[in-house]
Amino acid sequence: MANSAFEDRPPDGDQVTDYDRQHHRTYWRILDAEAEQADWREIVSVIFGIDAAAEPDRARTVYETHLARARWMSESGYRQLL
Repeated sequence: MANSAFEDRPPDGDQVTDYDRQHHRTYWRILDAEAEQADWREIVSVIFGIDAAAEPDRARTVYETHLARARWMSESGYRQLL
């Protein structure tokens, strides 16, 4: 289910933010979909409610930036939540 509360770009600093706390489940969904080799267009459609055919640049930006943030959270950011 899509959520309109998403920013096109998540935060990119080295501190966990309120945005990260609000969307941590989304980050895990993105990582799971990536591990299952889901197509990025399907990921942005299902998770973010963005039509990649209609908004290809925005869709790709949302996907790539959120995937990068999800990876950061899974590799080091999570420590700040413990």
